[in-house]
Amino acid sequence: MQAKQPVNTLALRQISLIRLALALVVIACGLSLRWYGFPLGLPAFLVKYGGSLLWATMVFLLVGLLLPRLTRSQLAVIAMAVAVVVEFSRLVHTPWLDAFRLTTAGALLLGRIFSLWNLAAYAVGIGVGVWIDRLAVTRPVSGHSAN
Repeated sequence: MQAKQPVNTLALRQISLIRLALALVVIACGLSLRWYGFPLGLPAFLVKYGGSLLWATMVFLLVGLLLPRLTRSQLAVIAMAVAVVVEFSRLVHTPWLDAFRLTTAGALLLGRIFSLWNLAAYAVGIGVGVWIDRLAVTRPVSGHSAN
C-alpha cells in the first residue's frame, strides 16, 4: 500500500496565482471585445460568440483557481456545468433577476437571451481554457513536469 503524498501547498499557491493572472487577462480581453468590438468594426458574430468563448474560458480558470487540486478534465466538466446552468437560467424570468440582467454586471455575468449556440461557444472556450492552463501551469510529478 502506498502512502499518500503530501500536498505541496506552495505549488498549489503558484498554480492559483497563475490561473488568477490568466483569468484577469481573459476578463480584460472579453471586456475589450464587448466594449470596443463593434466600434472597431469587428463582425457581430465575433463580438457575440468571442465574448461567450472568453466568458467560458474565464469560468474554467476561476473554477481552477477555487479547486486547484482537481484535474483539468474535472475542472472542464464543472465549468461546462456552470455554463449550462447559467445559459438555461436565461429561460427563468423573475422581476429581480430580469432587473439584474439589465445591469452591466448582470449582462456580463448571466447574459440576457438564451441561445443554444452559446453552449457551443462555451465548449470551445473551456477547451481554450484547458489549453492555456496546460501551457502555463506545470505540475511536478515524480521529478518531471507534467502538462
